Amino acid sequence: MTTTNFSGTWTMVSNENFDRYLQVLGIDIFTRNLAKLIKPQKIIEQNGDAFNIRTLSTFRSYHVQFTLGKEFEEDTKGLDNRKFKSLVSWDNGRLVCKQKGEIKNRGWIHWLDGDDLHLELHCEDQVCKQVYRRVQEAC
Repeated sequence: MTTTNFSGTWTMVSNENFDRYLQVLGIDIFTRNLAKLIKPQKIIEQNGDAFNIRTLSTFRSYHVQFTLGKEFEEDTKGLDNRKFKSLVSWDNGRLVCKQKGEIKNRGWIHWLDGDDLHLELHCEDQVCKQVYRRVQEAC
């Protein structure tokens, strides 16, 4: 177990290469254009190795729960509507998720840098880089 605590509320401040990432996922242009306008909020609850991450927006929201080191079935219903196996682990203070399914090289990495939460979304040959800023400490 690590001493890194991701718990808190975070608001997106930057979103680089999101359109290309969504194109690789097969998202239509109308939905991509809407998605690029949104600044979602992430609420992360961490209890040891158990995580509950909610990504909230006026357009679409997403919720995922996992325990580090335990593979789980993830369903991105309402996003790109795929099911795949995910495994999240620690790597040098970072949360690293590897996803196995129909799309190659899919996954993400979360890490903290001060009051910023970084997220890299990987899909095939595309990388989307997002930064969220802490707006509220965990209770």
